[in-house]
Amino acid sequence: MIFERKFFALLGMLWFIASASIAQSYVESALLFGRNVPGGSARIQGMAGSQIALGGDYSSLQSNPAGLGMYNRSEVTLTPGFSSYSTEAQYLGNTDNASKSSVNIPGLSFVFHMPLDKNGFVGGSFGISMSRTNDFNRSMTYHGTNDETSIIDYFIDDAYGATTIQFEGSKYNTPTGLGYYNYLIGPWDLLDPTFPDDEYFSDVTTIPDQREDIQTEGITNQWNFSYGANFKDIVFLGAGIGVSSLHYKSHKVYTETFDDPYLNDLRLDELLDSKGTGVNVTLGLIVRPVNFVQVGASFTSPTYYNFVETYSADMNTSWKSFDYYGDGSKILNNESASTDLVTSDYGLTTPMKFSTGIAFISKYGLITGDVEFTNPAKAKYSSNTAGVSFTQENDDIRAVYKSVVNYRIGGEFRYQVFRVRAGYGIQASTYEASFDLDNSIKTISGGLGVRLKRFFVDFALVQRSGKNLYQPYAFYNYDLPNPTVSLKNKTTSGMLTLGFTF
Repeated sequence: MIFERKFFALLGMLWFIASASIAQSYVESALLFGRNVPGGSARIQGMAGSQIALGGDYSSLQSNPAGLGMYNRSEVTLTPGFSSYSTEAQYLGNTDNASKSSVNIPGLSFVFHMPLDKNGFVGGSFGISMSRTNDFNRSMTYHGTNDETSIIDYFIDDAYGATTIQFEGSKYNTPTGLGYYNYLIGPWDLLDPTFPDDEYFSDVTTIPDQREDIQTEGITNQWNFSYGANFKDIVFLGAGIGVSSLHYKSHKVYTETFDDPYLNDLRLDELLDSKGTGVNVTLGLIVRPVNFVQVGASFTSPTYYNFVETYSADMNTSWKSFDYYGDGSKILNNESASTDLVTSDYGLTTPMKFSTGIAFISKYGLITGDVEFTNPAKAKYSSNTAGVSFTQENDDIRAVYKSVVNYRIGGEFRYQVFRVRAGYGIQASTYEASFDLDNSIKTISGGLGVRLKRFFVDFALVQRSGKNLYQPYAFYNYDLPNPTVSLKNKTTSGMLTLGFTF
């Protein structure tokens, strides 16, 4: 499987969502870890997360702490929930569906109201909350017969320019290194000493049946410590500190099966585990110029993360008693190789956010909307390890992503103690226009609630859906088509907020 060498432009390669070369690309992780959803109570979730101009809800601790100034009593809440995740994958004419579900606690809070009446200052409230801002749980499966490329071609492409001694060093802990030690590729000078020692061939020449099963899990929770102040029930100011805890795990099992005279099949098993802790600051303002209108704005600083990540992989191949060297010295049957447990630590700065909102309120309910500005291209990696640089990765992030404007709108109808809610939101596609890709996420939500003097309960049902692409491997040096899986993702979440006031 040797093809004419041709350099592929980097931007063309970056169509992937993940790459087998390092289990998951840093470009993907920057978006995955930085693209949060609005957290908060079932009341706010029932309105698709619209909350910047509202107050009196613990969701304000994260989104706009000025809303804490609207509390007139203390409160404690607990929000249990459940989520169902489904993915439809289309690949080479085949459609596969996968799903999973989980029970979780997306929120809890305590708000302490401190009234005061002094020179127009009406007092304020201090709050502590935990909100789920990202959910990485997902299951995906795809399969198909690829008559153009195999992952072995990717190994040949990735090994181009590397001598075999590098498979004891920089190439050792990579899938390509595992392919080399499973005898899937070998240097051309193995056949003839006059041939190049940094270009590679394979004895496997037939087309594969490909399959991959991917399981991801994990969440980002943010603890918020915020205070909001009330000035004459007209101007509300707030500030807060957020401490984020992120855990992401990925398990990929990739297989190729052949009708080949030498090889039965290969199996690549990869594990990635990322843990990060980050901190940010949020400042907020709400103004109530007249009783039925509220206007809000908030600024959230970049989140500064420190990550510790581990990666490991192993590969197994089943051969048909293949005499690899042709002299009986190495008969291939069941071969295997494993990487070391590779540990790395690095910093990631995710982009700042600026949000504005407006709410129209009456005794019959409210209508509210938010506009959020952020720029995924501003995500940036850093390292304190000597000799480790993320310059190329940061350049790639700036080349792939663009600034976006996200929208949310919601409404609440009130009748006595009962509430009915609905909302719609869209997170815009983050790709530059030159990629002609759309990874926007649409949110549809609804909810119900009951408000009593000392107790309230709210329920919300939220569905988020979007499309994306996934490539198990991509070519740099050879003019070959990158295998592409089309994905449709859907997450349906239900949550119940139980609140007690005092």
